[in-house]
This record gives sequence, structure tokens and C-alpha cells, in this order.
Amino acid sequence: MSSNQEFLQNLYDAFNKGEIETIISVMRPDVKWANGVEGGFVYGRDAVREYWTNQYKVIQAELETLKFETDENNRNIVTVHQIIKDLQGNVLADATVHQIFTIEDGAIALYEIGNTETIQEMIQKTRTSHAQ
Repeated sequence: MSSNQEFLQNLYDAFNKGEIETIISVMRPDVKWANGVEGGFVYGRDAVREYWTNQYKVIQAELETLKFETDENNRNIVTVHQIIKDLQGNVLADATVHQIFTIEDGAIALYEIGNTETIQEMIQKTRTSHAQ
């Protein structure tokens, strides 16, 4: 496992434990972070902290890393099995996604999502398929 892979795996472990400050501490102050719930981006550590705080009020995400790759632009692409649950533990969405990290000087500068579907869209699709 490369140093970036180990670095990212540690962050996924921290995320699954709810250790948000651990992750925020290794972001650049001007980090650009994909808003996986609604789409778009949030900018800066404080905005990421607020985004996650609001997210945890309505959903729980569990992330299992499946594969680590590096693309031609030296971005770290992590294939992740993502399970989204409501606060009662009901599964709202279950998908495999690509999460893309740009790491500069040992800190996360940019986080992008390879899939275009937001968590809201995944949940809506799950609800629609169960209603039929």
C-alpha cells in the first residue's frame, strides 16, 4: 500500500468512527470538497465541518474501501462501497462510488466524486424502486 493509500485508508477509518476533526486536520485550509448530498462544492475547512455536521443530523454513511488507483493527473481514485442509512438504521441507498482526492504536500486540496448522482438522487431512486 502506498503512503497516499495508507493516508486515505486511515481517513476512511476515521470517517466511519465519526472522527471528523481528524480528517479536517489534514485538509488544506482552502480545501475544495464535493457536496455529495446536494451536489456542488463547499470551500474551506469550516464549510466541510458544517456540511458534515448537517449531514449527520439526517443520515449516516458507512464507507468501505474496495480499490485504490492513481490516474494520469496523479489524483487518488478510491472505489468505495457506500451505504447510506437514516438515523433509525434503515438503508436509504447502497452504491459503489468513485471518490477522487488531490493531495498536495500531505494535505487534501480537492475532493471530487466520480459519479454524478448525489446522495439525495440515490435515496429518491431507492424509494421509487421500493414503491413500485
